[in-house]
Amino acid sequence: MIYFRDVQSVGAMKKKAPGRGGKKPPAVVAARPATVDDRLFPIVGIGASAGGLEALEQFFKGVPPSSGMAYVVVQHLDPTHKDLLVELLQRITPMPVVQIADRMRVKPDHVYVIPPNCDLSILHGVLHLLEPAAPRGLRLPIDFFFQSLAADRQTQGLGVILSGMGSDGTLGLRTIRAQAGAGFVQSPETAKFDSMPRSAINAGLADGVAPADELAGRILAFLKRMPTLVARPEVDRADTDRSGLDKVIVLLRAMTGHDFSLYKKSTLYRRIERRMSLHQLAQLPEYVRYLRENPQEGELLFKELLIGVTRFFRDPDVWAQIKTDVLPALLAAYPHGGVLRAWVPACSTGEEAYSLAIAFREVLEEAKPDVNYSLQIFATDLSKEAIDSARTGTYPVNIAVDVTAPRLRRFFSREAHGYRVSKEIREMVIFAPQNVTMDPPFTKLDLLLCRNLLIYLEKDLQAKLLPLFHHSLNADGVLVLGNAETVGQAADLFASLPGKTRIFKRNESTRRPEWVDFPTAFASRRTTAVAGGARAPAPSVQALTDSLLAQRFVPAAVLVTEKGDVVYVSGKTGRYLETATGKANLNLFAMAREGLARALSEAFARAIRRRATVELKALSVGSSDGVHMVDVTVQPLDDPAALRGMVLVVFNDVDTPSPGKSPGKSPGNSPGNSPGKSPGKSPSAAVGTASGKASGTSSGTSSGKAMRASASVDRMRSLT
Repeated sequence: MIYFRDVQSVGAMKKKAPGRGGKKPPAVVAARPATVDDRLFPIVGIGASAGGLEALEQFFKGVPPSSGMAYVVVQHLDPTHKDLLVELLQRITPMPVVQIADRMRVKPDHVYVIPPNCDLSILHGVLHLLEPAAPRGLRLPIDFFFQSLAADRQTQGLGVILSGMGSDGTLGLRTIRAQAGAGFVQSPETAKFDSMPRSAINAGLADGVAPADELAGRILAFLKRMPTLVARPEVDRADTDRSGLDKVIVLLRAMTGHDFSLYKKSTLYRRIERRMSLHQLAQLPEYVRYLRENPQEGELLFKELLIGVTRFFRDPDVWAQIKTDVLPALLAAYPHGGVLRAWVPACSTGEEAYSLAIAFREVLEEAKPDVNYSLQIFATDLSKEAIDSARTGTYPVNIAVDVTAPRLRRFFSREAHGYRVSKEIREMVIFAPQNVTMDPPFTKLDLLLCRNLLIYLEKDLQAKLLPLFHHSLNADGVLVLGNAETVGQAADLFASLPGKTRIFKRNESTRRPEWVDFPTAFASRRTTAVAGGARAPAPSVQALTDSLLAQRFVPAAVLVTEKGDVVYVSGKTGRYLETATGKANLNLFAMAREGLARALSEAFARAIRRRATVELKALSVGSSDGVHMVDVTVQPLDDPAALRGMVLVVFNDVDTPSPGKSPGKSPGNSPGNSPGKSPGKSPSAAVGTASGKASGTSSGTSSGKAMRASASVDRMRSLT
């Protein structure tokens, strides 16, 4: 939430409205200069509900008569009562106030009021009235209009949330901000009903929070600094701006650990210019200085870049094809039943992943197969906050627009402030933070839904990711992209399925994969600009060798929580762990193979209790390739802070049991070991150095790339 500081008072701009005191205002205002292109002026959408009349009156008292903006008021109105809102607002403002008629063109310095019992949309500056599709009580006219306003006006669409009950407007405000527009919210303590304002603020969508009579001043101050962003694919920026953008990217990488250098420059500029406007900064070098002096701004800009717009069952045609064609075909590939695997990168707050789980459950209920199937969904996103929100599975009542009533009854439970996804569906999805451009991918997938991520990335990065997706999918795997995305130069890797949806089937290809340097951030052939103008060095022989060793020779290991839930997998663990049939359960003790489970459980409990490393020597473990011996190290982690509370379990194959030790027995702590440190000179010492500490550097060993820094705790890899 951002509160403005030192915003210029608009008191001097206020004029006494000629409509006050019984006098009627003029029907029209003077024509604007012919040089003004009416297609480019800002449009302010204003959403209000209960208590909204008083808030609207206060808002328009602060609007100057010649602001150059148009105002569209969307209020929850009782369709059975006479609408007096136009007459009431006309007493407040000298601007013409009219009730909207179908196909009315919007003009600046006018106020437009939605009529009762209508939904409202805008296309190319023309307002369209529609008959409400949702039953009364479930209608969300503010969200509906805000979403169309965002698509039509983009950076010059602004949303205002005033007093009201419920959460209407929150999803629409998210869409506006995703298009680099702005959102302003009445301060809840000044609203008669604070539910709508609080919903928007709690969602982090308020660029300005103030009493209703001050919001107009905040909007004008914001627009005063906001550049006029006309639609243009790539802006020819001055050298100073390009240098400034590079510096912002470098600072962001230092502050957050994430590299945005291959994101589309137009998107980066729009987001940065929004932040500059909010802080009243005119030049990019000023923002660079502000960013360096205010580390919290880096986190806010990072969140700004990650704004995701998603809904349940977005694009119904796509989901219809997934249900009727894609999922049945994938099930047919497993005639004896089994576990299907799916990955949803850039999952945002989880709607897409849960939609897939619901669709899969519906397909099974309709098909009633004689064998058992389950679907394991991995859903990842760069934003930890989005992942935390997705895990709860809680959503506002607004989802009723996208989720049918039967689905709400079957797969959701009604709670005080909305709906929660049922436990049955939540257990099908595993959420984890992940940077898809840097972290290891999931593999052996049947289905990969990556919708509306590629459109934010430069073509070079798209060309890297698509071969990676090809590698992640099984032979008959399916890739689903967004409606504005395509496989481009990777057309030989994927075949388009029939229809206009962007659904592709994996092709076999002899093309040499270009992702061999994964997961080291696609940097092997990339030039990265830094503050001093230097180029990022090419990978050294040591780095390439470390990467090769990490893939082939580092002992297998898993990073787990103190309850044994698997967070990250390094190396081949199939000899020690296996996924049981039936409902997916990525818990260390549920997955441990025969001969390992009991001893591992005891050692794990002892390691947690003592906060010290425990070793098991020469355990006999049975697997598909026979019985073999393994040493196991269980190491609680205290350092670095990001891994504190996690436990590293390392597996080392041995030819024979250690002399003098009975198989399955633990010698306790090795001399010299301390809690959270690597064990003496045990066979797992190499992993204890690089994987256990997860320092992000190789330190002369091969494990530095196997489990990197604190980011490792935030990602998982598939079991092999």
